[in-house]
Amino acid sequence: MPQKYTQSVLLTGATGYVGGRLLKRLEKMDVRLRCMARVPSYLQSKTKPETEVIEGDVLNSSSLKEAFKNIDVAYYLIHSMGQNKGFRETDRMAARNFARSASEAGVKRIIYLGGLGDSNAELSEHLRSRHEVGKILKESGIPTIELRASIVLGSGSLSFELIRSLTEKLPVMVMPRWVQVPTQPIGIEDLLDYLIAALNIDIRMSEIFEIGGSDQLTYQELMKEYARQRNLNRLMIPVPILTPKLSSLWLGLVTPLYARVGRKLIDSIFNPTIVRDNRAQKVFGIQPKSSAHSIAAALKNEDRKFAETFWSDALSATTSTDQKYGGSRLGNRIVDYRKVTVAVDQQTAFEPIARIGGENGWYAYNFLWQLRGALDLLLGGVGMRRNRRPGRKLQAGDTIDFWRVEKIEAPKYLNLHAEMKLPGQAWLEFEVSFEDNLSTIHQSAVFHPRGLFGLVYWYGVYPVHSQIFRAMLKSIAKKALKLPRT
Repeated sequence: MPQKYTQSVLLTGATGYVGGRLLKRLEKMDVRLRCMARVPSYLQSKTKPETEVIEGDVLNSSSLKEAFKNIDVAYYLIHSMGQNKGFRETDRMAARNFARSASEAGVKRIIYLGGLGDSNAELSEHLRSRHEVGKILKESGIPTIELRASIVLGSGSLSFELIRSLTEKLPVMVMPRWVQVPTQPIGIEDLLDYLIAALNIDIRMSEIFEIGGSDQLTYQELMKEYARQRNLNRLMIPVPILTPKLSSLWLGLVTPLYARVGRKLIDSIFNPTIVRDNRAQKVFGIQPKSSAHSIAAALKNEDRKFAETFWSDALSATTSTDQKYGGSRLGNRIVDYRKVTVAVDQQTAFEPIARIGGENGWYAYNFLWQLRGALDLLLGGVGMRRNRRPGRKLQAGDTIDFWRVEKIEAPKYLNLHAEMKLPGQAWLEFEVSFEDNLSTIHQSAVFHPRGLFGLVYWYGVYPVHSQIFRAMLKSIAKKALKLPRT
């Protein structure tokens, strides 16, 4: 017997930052969920089997009819900020197509995520477009809930990544006047709470709700808070001459990955984006968190995901011959990944890994490991004095020289966390996979740099690290081949 749902929901923008997280929330609810995407194959692997993924493009109105069929509530989480030119006209066309198709299909509610900003003020092109889209959706005649938000704080959000990139890379930062403009950031979890609650709150006509966190602060204050939580010392120098236009060009040099969209955001920063009407908290019954809480939650979430990650899963297609100098960048972490295949069983391949360190040494350039330990002692660290315990198998929490066993699952996985003095955090991970009577040993050296000095340290010593890691893996494979088979 087919399951009965309370509502049918259409989600657009599920491949984006907010939409992707909203997708996971909706999949846990009693709704029949349909996602619309221009390329469904990009999304299907990320959804549950019962979630329907359908092809559709808001710029092609004829493709929307099937997407809206039997839908009660539609989320509009689409924007065109990634375009170089004409994004306002594109936003306008997309919203009109969406509104018309929703109305023809008899949709009962539209939920739209827009941007904060005083409509009576001279808004940036970005914010004017966000407000205009909300107006177009309301003109459909369908009750529309427009949630207007400022900066979204969460691991992976554009605003958070801009703050992170600037604060991590620049020990000295010039602070133009626009960074003093007040904002009211909202944490991603609070934003998702609002979007979910919007499904069922009692409204009969279209309404605008301004939403934000519990505090108002500036981009400069956000960078200071991020630096405080990451234990970074940053000098911020106020200057009166950097206009938003010049600042956006400078941003493109410092953070090129986010330059195109980031420039549009900076162009809009001169507009205060604060909540002037707190009615949303009363209507939705949500008590939002502070910016400090949201930044801490983002960093904690990254650490949790990092602890759960096998780097070989993300980098198994990479080999030592095609790896970039320094390794691969994954978020804020740098990974030197290598692998080797040996004709032994999994237990035999893991045996040298389980014996690593202490009297057995590190299988390559042991004099350099000893030198690093001596340097660590001079810096006030633990050095190489903590030998591994004799006569017992490794367990989580054991120490091996200046490493600690964070996780071990013999005969397939070992993760060591560095406890020497470093401008960041470091891990050494080994994983052994077994297929077709062959074992593949995956080795990942992971570094999470702390600020600019952390980056200088990693890339500066990488020629030495590269030789050590390559020789260590090669030696582990040779040791495994010499061991008796189990």
